[in-house]
Amino acid sequence: MSDVRSIIDFGACPDGSTLNTVAIQAAIDASHQAGGGTVHCGPGRFLTGSVELRSNVELHLAAGCQLLGSPRVEDYDDFVADGFITEHSPEGNSKHLIRAIGAENVSITGPGEVNGNGLAFYDTSTATSRFFAKPPTARPRLVMFYGCRNVFLEGTSYVDSPCWTLWLMKCERVSIHRLRVYGDQRMINNDGIDIDACRDVTVSDCFLKTADDCLVLRSISRVFDTPGVCENVTISNCVLDSWCQGVRVGCPGDGVIRNCTLTNLTITSQSNGIIVENPKRYLREGAAGTADVHDILFSHVTVTCGREPIRVFIEDGIKLVGVRRLTFSDFRIRSGGAIRIDGSPETAIEDVRLSNISLATTAAEPIIARHCRGLKLSDVEFGSA
Repeated sequence: MSDVRSIIDFGACPDGSTLNTVAIQAAIDASHQAGGGTVHCGPGRFLTGSVELRSNVELHLAAGCQLLGSPRVEDYDDFVADGFITEHSPEGNSKHLIRAIGAENVSITGPGEVNGNGLAFYDTSTATSRFFAKPPTARPRLVMFYGCRNVFLEGTSYVDSPCWTLWLMKCERVSIHRLRVYGDQRMINNDGIDIDACRDVTVSDCFLKTADDCLVLRSISRVFDTPGVCENVTISNCVLDSWCQGVRVGCPGDGVIRNCTLTNLTITSQSNGIIVENPKRYLREGAAGTADVHDILFSHVTVTCGREPIRVFIEDGIKLVGVRRLTFSDFRIRSGGAIRIDGSPETAIEDVRLSNISLATTAAEPIIARHCRGLKLSDVEFGSA
């Protein structure tokens, strides 16, 4: 992996207006065919459409480099891979800027920036509530990795993705460190990092500011032809700023999410802090709930939010495989809403622990618990915000 190839040598032009898709892809392909190496993107603004990273290639964005997504949806590919059901991709599209499929030893590094040019995909003169109205055209994601091993993402800024910023699917041995994700908080669905049916993942020392969920743990059954499991994920030392949720774990149509640890988080949210939410509106008509969420640990978390700081919820009428063994410890909270542990008659939430929690809230009821078994509270303090 010692060979270095500059995209400039393959004809890339850093003027912010020349479309460089072919040049960037040629540099990646040459590096891959030579057995691996580094593709170097130097200072300047490199306009591009969809490119594919390949095994043993590091895409390095130097200081002053901006990979700028094209404002034209025609310059983006649909994501097509064996085992991925393209037509079921959330938000009705799978357009993307950078993809990797079945790659090993693949990296994006360096202090440069991947910019999704997000506002180009919105009519900024219109808004619904606090967000711009969803446009009729597809909105690309910045990064989609599927079925990859030994993924390394470090040091880069990801700015203004039109849709989810990073979507990692069925990947193994993933390291994500010191990323900065900035999404205009008027753009809906610009999640920060979506970890979907991945194994053995570490995320640390990241700053994420988005309109939608900052960090997401999922196992989206509908997009894969065989079930996946999201497990062995460790997230630490991250600062999260969201208009919706700092952390989301699962949806009712997901599969297994288990053995995950999230610690040393600072969450600021206009809405909720951490949610494990399963409402009917997230299920397709006639579909059954399939989520199986268990053994998730949150510790040493500071939450400042407008609504519920911890929301574990299953709507009445939904039956899941289970939501159980969740631990929330060492929390400092200021919120406008209650801690909610709220199961359904069909699926009780089991074995939730709340320990060393300081909650200052304006809610009349600081904690709401129903349809739950084995709820344990230790050193929980309630006060007025």
